[in-house]
Amino acid sequence: MAVPGILVHEWIARDGGSEKVLDEFVRTFPDADVLCLWDDADRYPGRTVHESGLARTPLRRSKALALSAMPYVWRRRPGSYDFALVSSHCFAHHVTFRGAPSGFEKFVYVHTPARYLWNPELDDRGASAAVRCAAPPLRALDRRRAREGAHFAANSDFVRRRIERSWDVEARVIFPPVETARISSVPDWRDELSAAESALLEGLPETFVLGASRFVPYKRLDWVIRAADLAGVPAVIAGSGPEEGRLRQLADEATVPVHVLARPSDALLYALYQQAHVYVFPAVEDFGIMPVEARAAGARVVVNALGGAGETVAEGVDGLCFREDRVEAVAECIAAIDGVPKGRNEAVAALSSENFRQHIRDWVGEGIGTA
Repeated sequence: MAVPGILVHEWIARDGGSEKVLDEFVRTFPDADVLCLWDDADRYPGRTVHESGLARTPLRRSKALALSAMPYVWRRRPGSYDFALVSSHCFAHHVTFRGAPSGFEKFVYVHTPARYLWNPELDDRGASAAVRCAAPPLRALDRRRAREGAHFAANSDFVRRRIERSWDVEARVIFPPVETARISSVPDWRDELSAAESALLEGLPETFVLGASRFVPYKRLDWVIRAADLAGVPAVIAGSGPEEGRLRQLADEATVPVHVLARPSDALLYALYQQAHVYVFPAVEDFGIMPVEARAAGARVVVNALGGAGETVAEGVDGLCFREDRVEAVAECIAAIDGVPKGRNEAVAALSSENFRQHIRDWVGEGIGTA
């Protein structure tokens, strides 16, 4: 007998925007099993989490080496389910089940078609010789399997258009969940800080540009430092990741004060949003959760119009979008940000986790005929 459904995710990490989507899937369908390539987080105690055979091999420690095996690992998985709800940014949308009953439906929530295959200009991993060699046959396979039949949703219109170009399938847009209610519920996040965090915040410049995200190249935190330098405004860079050393070196070389804060707590990050002169997000991002968080806290934002981040920004109301993909354009927006009022924008409440869960329930319900 089929069980209600299964939730499918590439690999489960401790942190990440796609994991936040999976968290909401789990809350939306409390009886569904979870399937992943491997689980590095143990996020769901008490929930049945199935791992693939890759979890028992050294490949789980190298996504690049595991890449060519992934499309085949997802096929003909054991189990009989009424539906699968898939969170995909690589090959999870290839999943099939050998015990699937008649009427089985697959719903794929797409964070992005694999960027290193389809848009290597947006992802440095696509520049490696191994990926360039493997890309043509993997793209052909990826397109063919996407067209086998499924319901697709994209996390932004930017991604929806890329799905259409890459796979030649249509998708609806469902923006991802953001903890807007939690962030907006605290008038002043400085009241939630530890003594050490309060002292750290007090030691920062009175006026600063904030760049916050993972310390990886495509997030372009180096652009934040350079743009703040051009605008003559101090900067604060917050987050964690392999680029920390390089960012600290760039901070030392800047002509304005630049502070690098590693691994801030949520409370400190939200307090930084509130204290910042402007939050700057220069990445060409599929959606961009952190600019929404910043606006929920009351910050003004500067984002890149080329990606999905600009889709939720009300130009001149809560932020500015730069349309020329260059550092100088970011600096010009920083200089012009005083024309944008500071304060919480209630429109971001529509991007809440609660609304996301309702959109997912409606989407799946329509597909299986229970809406």
